[in-house]
Amino acid sequence: MTNPSSSESRHPKSKTVATWIAILVGSIGLHRFYLHGLRDLGGWLYPLPTLLGAYGVQRMRDFGQDDQLAWVLIPWLGGAIAAAMLSAIVYGLTSDEKWNARFNSSGEGRLSGWGAVLGVVLALLLGAGVLMATIAFSAQRYFEYQTMVNASSSAPSTCGDDRVYLASDTATFREFPVPPARPDQQRSAATT
Repeated sequence: MTNPSSSESRHPKSKTVATWIAILVGSIGLHRFYLHGLRDLGGWLYPLPTLLGAYGVQRMRDFGQDDQLAWVLIPWLGGAIAAAMLSAIVYGLTSDEKWNARFNSSGEGRLSGWGAVLGVVLALLLGAGVLMATIAFSAQRYFEYQTMVNASSSAPSTCGDDRVYLASDTATFREFPVPPARPDQQRSAATT
């Protein structure tokens, strides 16, 4: 991380404000720019995955859920949002003394109060939800892709007289042998 320059250190940095900036617009790195200025490399790394993920969401809206590029791009958005929520949690849980020593040149600043605590609670809820949704989305798409690959590589054989093919909902085929008819079933079928 870069240290605040002398021009930025004249204005005290609020832990509560940094926490809420990270929650609201942290996925584009504004919380880093608030704390470290526009020369912060970490802040400039946030917009790229956010924009890639947003492009993936747009592709899914345009081309549907079968667009494989969208499968790759959308988790980048979830990762950027989860990283911003993690930053908000770290900011909110930093003690006021450590915060002031790090971001305020005089070492003195205001006490954070309940605003930072509520921000941490919201960041935990949002971050956990986004992270779980990103993992679930990625895993679902991966296993759907694997099912498609397996189904296309194992084409069903021709149907013989003694075989029955049942298709499951995953488009894979399972072969079941037909049991021979019992003699009492043959008689009842002949009489009807």
